[in-house]
Amino acid sequence: QVQLVESGGGLVQPGGSLRLSCAASGFTFSNYAMTWYRQAPGKERELVARITSGGGSTSYADSVKGRFTISRDNAKNTVYLQMNSLKSEDTAVYYCVWMGYWGQGTQVTVSS
Repeated sequence: QVQLVESGGGLVQPGGSLRLSCAASGFTFSNYAMTWYRQAPGKERELVARITSGGGSTSYADSVKGRFTISRDNAKNTVYLQMNSLKSEDTAVYYCVWMGYWGQGTQVTVSS
């Protein structure tokens, strides 16, 4: 069955960096685009970034553009989210999503 397992979250100071990973299984990973969403307390889920199946095209929410980078390694069935210059408003649970399947999420907390 489909599994999406996120990792890499944690507590980081403003201005810091984190790299999230999502290990996928149960489908042909290299055939599909992948996305990262996030949800902050009391807020709606937000699409953060998307990457096409081959990795040649990416898109980002305006709120993270220029700070976050989505990438993938199809040999490892893994998608990444490099997050730089983190701000307190980036605090959220981050989810890897494929075709309506959601991972369990990983908490990112940006605080001094």
